[in-house]
Amino acid sequence: MMGGSGTRLGADRPKQYIEIDGIPIFFYILRSYTQLDCIDEIIIVSNEMWIDYVQQWVDRLQTDKEISIIAGGKTRSHSVYNGLKSISNRANDEDIVMFHDATHPYVDEPGTIAVIESIEEYGGATLGAFQYDTVYKMDDEGFITDVIPRQELVAGASPEGFKFGKIFPIYDQSTDEELESMTSGGALALEYGIKMKTIEANVINLKITYPQDLEIFKKTIHSYFFE
Repeated sequence: MMGGSGTRLGADRPKQYIEIDGIPIFFYILRSYTQLDCIDEIIIVSNEMWIDYVQQWVDRLQTDKEISIIAGGKTRSHSVYNGLKSISNRANDEDIVMFHDATHPYVDEPGTIAVIESIEEYGGATLGAFQYDTVYKMDDEGFITDVIPRQELVAGASPEGFKFGKIFPIYDQSTDEELESMTSGGALALEYGIKMKTIEANVINLKITYPQDLEIFKKTIHSYFFE
């Protein structure tokens, strides 16, 4: 998933296409996924204006995996729907589809395998970052009002996934307005009664949203995220 415009970062291009050491961020993720035996096919949902650029980088890959590039939509959920529609003519209900946001610049191989195994058993699963610090609830003025049990909280990570037959009908039957209001596959799973298992992430759950996130990634990309 990399169809967004990344306006909050303030860069001259969407963040997924920012090059670090001459390589765009999305390519680090893509290359790692092509090396996982548990992945059969990859669909890149790209910002429409950058499809030719993405194709140039895909052409550099040496992989036997099938890779396709399609245009994203006006929101994240529209982009997810575009991706699901692109395989709807050949996917069966038991096929496993996973979503990985390019704003999460890592690939957790053991976590991804565990997510797949859990999807097979429960129908849905996600990688998540468990909370180990004290977590507070605060009011509108920023004052602490309560302590939230940290063992009950998890931050969403990539990938999350489902059996195709469970998730595609939800997107396919949703109105344009409903797609605009959807925030994540996990939120949909909760609303539609799909069991979704949480798998603890084996990597730091970095999300590139603001300039400081990008700086952290630049300083750790080769020493931690992509050695």
